[in-house]
Amino acid sequence: MGTEGDAVRVIAGRYRLEAKLGRGGMGIVWRATDHLLGRRVAVKELVQDDSLSAEEARARHDRTLREARAVAQLSHPHVIVVHDVVVEDERPYIVMELIEGGSLADRIAERGPVDPREAARIGADLLGALRAAHAAGVLHRDIKPANVLVDSATGRAVLTDFGIAQVAGATTLTETGSFVGSPEYTAPERMSGERTGPASDLWSLGALLCTALSGESPFRRDSLGGILHAVVFADIRTPPQAEPLLPVVRGLLERDPDRRLDAERAERMLRAFLDTGRTPADRTGYTPTQADLPRQRPARPAPDPPLRERSTRGALVAALLVAAMAGAGVSAALLLDRDGDGGGTPSASAPGGPGGAVGTASGGTPAPASSAPPSPTRSPRPSATPSPGRPSAPSGYRVVDDPAGFTLAVPEGFTRDPQGERVFYLSPGQVFRIGVKIGVPQPGGPLGVMERAALEGPDTNPGYRDGRVTETTRAGRPAALWEFTWDGFDAAEGARHTYDLCWEDGGRLYDVWVSAPAGRAREARGYFDVAVDTLVPE
Repeated sequence: MGTEGDAVRVIAGRYRLEAKLGRGGMGIVWRATDHLLGRRVAVKELVQDDSLSAEEARARHDRTLREARAVAQLSHPHVIVVHDVVVEDERPYIVMELIEGGSLADRIAERGPVDPREAARIGADLLGALRAAHAAGVLHRDIKPANVLVDSATGRAVLTDFGIAQVAGATTLTETGSFVGSPEYTAPERMSGERTGPASDLWSLGALLCTALSGESPFRRDSLGGILHAVVFADIRTPPQAEPLLPVVRGLLERDPDRRLDAERAERMLRAFLDTGRTPADRTGYTPTQADLPRQRPARPAPDPPLRERSTRGALVAALLVAAMAGAGVSAALLLDRDGDGGGTPSASAPGGPGGAVGTASGGTPAPASSAPPSPTRSPRPSATPSPGRPSAPSGYRVVDDPAGFTLAVPEGFTRDPQGERVFYLSPGQVFRIGVKIGVPQPGGPLGVMERAALEGPDTNPGYRDGRVTETTRAGRPAALWEFTWDGFDAAEGARHTYDLCWEDGGRLYDVWVSAPAGRAREARGYFDVAVDTLVPE
């Protein structure tokens, strides 16, 4: 048998390995020819790793065979077909159908996000594949764009890589205390070590749809601890590009697996979108489409646990992950100290628009007295809601008790600058500006507030452009996100980008925004996420 670097090898006397198609953490996938049947195939080879112990090497060998057995139980046009499994020189090879085309991850990297229609088609096909797998007692457990192949000629989406699949009746290969999967696409119940089932694969598909539509997972952060927090605790801000498919995306990204949209309903809704151009609302869920909002408001879900409780639980879950991943060299400090300070595409849930009460002073930019437009918002009223607990500060932040009636985690070095009804926390040189405003509820709720603000955007923000308003939630309550770019209050400032979230809670209207140089919007998104996640009324 030749070495891995050989240009051509023949295994089992019939499969000629001709060119590498890709390589993952455990194996190489080859383009090959089956000389016996005269057809092109793909061959997955388990790569030798001399650093593994004999027990670890056996576990990898068994995992490869389990992958083949799991797929062999399935017969579906959108599940990869396994033709054969051979072992040569004690190394297993899986012989599969050849899909002429790269993965969905490759496609997004090379050509950018897909449009809603293409995402709906891919999602519906994968939901059909998952329905077949779950009916056979197979959980994939690693749904992500890299594990979806897209045929370049037909566009057919094929689910592959069942290497960590869980098969009913089979002994799991997952070692005690270890974690397998891709954190950005892993359901919160799996992250927290709770029960897992078919609903966990559906959460992963919801995250995959967001990535396909926007180019980035809504749970991407700069650290594993940040990802963990985003998946388990933080508000889920779906990308604006997901709006046409929002009832499906929000239904799949429901944290409670018992309330999560099931595969049959999700597939039916996506196929309805393909037929009509409109996604029907899921009547059993609580996230209606924009068209449904005037007629039917969802039942309010139970409030989130107090922040102190969430923080304690989060630290516990993170500690478990530290122990589970210690062998991979993951730092405990990285997991426990870093919160969700990663950037990413702004997210929201449904289309909509916020109005003028909150960030009308340009969505969060403190205005010089000589040039800033006046704020048309009303005065805040005293808090009628008891504080649910003091937030914990991520690494590099401090918790402030603001005299305006709220507690907030702000970056070290930021200074307070009250401006009438608005309170700003400014970085040195005012490069980054965090703004908070508390007022009374306005007609139309958060969505109406932000829509009106967006209409006034050209008047209040010089060079206003690329404005969009989307409906979302904050701690399970209706909210709206306004995002835009503008030119700053003078030429020296240059272009700036603003994130602005508005929501109601306890009879008050809250508005939090962050403004930053347009070229540093990703960094600003990190400050914004922490501000929104940690603001607590006093």
